[in-house]
Amino acid sequence: MDPISARPFKSTPYWWDDCAFSALPVWPVIPRCDVAIVGGGYAGLSAAIELARAGRSVQLFDRQPIGQAASSRNGGMASGSIRPGRKQLIRRFGEARANGILMEGKAAREDLWAFLEEEQVECDFFLSGLFDGAINDRECEELSRYAELLQRFLGIEAFSVSRAEVSRYIGTEVYAGGFARMDIGGLHPAKLLAGILRVARATDAVIHEDTAVLAMVAEAGGVRVATSRGEVFAKKALVCTNAYTDNFDPWLRRRLVPVRSRIVATEPLGNGVMERLMPKRMMYGDTRQLSYYYRPSPDGSRILFGGRDGTTEGDPLSPTTHLRSELGRIFPELAGIGLTHSWFGQVAMNRDMIPRMFTVGDTIYATGFCGSGVVWARWLGKKAAFKLLGQTEKALSAFDFDPPPKAVPFYQGKPWFIPIVYSLYAWRDKRAMRRKNEREKR
Repeated sequence: MDPISARPFKSTPYWWDDCAFSALPVWPVIPRCDVAIVGGGYAGLSAAIELARAGRSVQLFDRQPIGQAASSRNGGMASGSIRPGRKQLIRRFGEARANGILMEGKAAREDLWAFLEEEQVECDFFLSGLFDGAINDRECEELSRYAELLQRFLGIEAFSVSRAEVSRYIGTEVYAGGFARMDIGGLHPAKLLAGILRVARATDAVIHEDTAVLAMVAEAGGVRVATSRGEVFAKKALVCTNAYTDNFDPWLRRRLVPVRSRIVATEPLGNGVMERLMPKRMMYGDTRQLSYYYRPSPDGSRILFGGRDGTTEGDPLSPTTHLRSELGRIFPELAGIGLTHSWFGQVAMNRDMIPRMFTVGDTIYATGFCGSGVVWARWLGKKAAFKLLGQTEKALSAFDFDPPPKAVPFYQGKPWFIPIVYSLYAWRDKRAMRRKNEREKR
């Protein structure tokens, strides 16, 4: 038995230790409204703010208590990253849209920073910058070109980091080099959600938690929404359920794949250790197929280390053991380190691997954030609200696509193929590391 199993750790997010969500007042479900929103995370609440402030009658529904899903379970890395590279984006969507997607990431991050300041949301935000580690020389070259692109095309401070310079950013010998960009920060995701919720509750939007949406049916002039507490006829509907989409919308469910993202929190490490391992207190990632993301806690006392889980049912011990092992491989002095928390949340992947906003009849969808929802969920929730309001200029977005035409083959809502895919990715990563070690021995 792995010794970790004998050490008690919480299965709830580290963020919940100092950010609890109290039950909201229970309001009657109003039979008619202008907009019905499904999903009470960053996207749904941000849309509710814009719609209610514009004078629309809004009801928001979430099947569980607000604060229980991905918006308070993520790593708090405000990256707004896009998985496909610029060349892939150009091949798929053309150069104009590819450039628009990259430019919108910058705008979305800046909009989030402005929101925090304007609405006085205290969420431990720090513009730390991000370091991405490269496993081999080829990846170093790719990251160097990407840094040049960010600098030239977007005016973002970004630069390559040589092998000799890696120790200035992170205390490990795993990486052959990397790159840094200074426009990305970290925050406390549960406090961010609490702040957005506070702003939403100050409007006339009616928020119904513990109220599941059971079905949505298009009717003349709008959408009939059946909930566990009664029916609503709305002129428009907005769906922001992302990875937590269930059978209320089987069409959407077949187009989004929920993937577990797990994070562990180490025991407090002490200033000396943190100075060696994370001297600049940045956000961190790498270029592997099964990439890991990690960061210091907001108080700088410990490391939060995350990656894709690879399991689909229950809460087995093996993903926690694996993450602790990978943490020890990157930072050997942390091998066998005690953990205080291990938890997971669901992220939504789609076939394009980029966030999407699209319209079907009188329903708009803002969804498929592909693991970068801290920035994209709030941004696309706002964009969808502007679209519902008919504010064409504000609603413009490179992520406004036609509805996805294809469902994931052989997929009905249960991602049976995830363990297979992850095994393939793990094999590729091991092969890349083996080649790197062989070259270093020559």
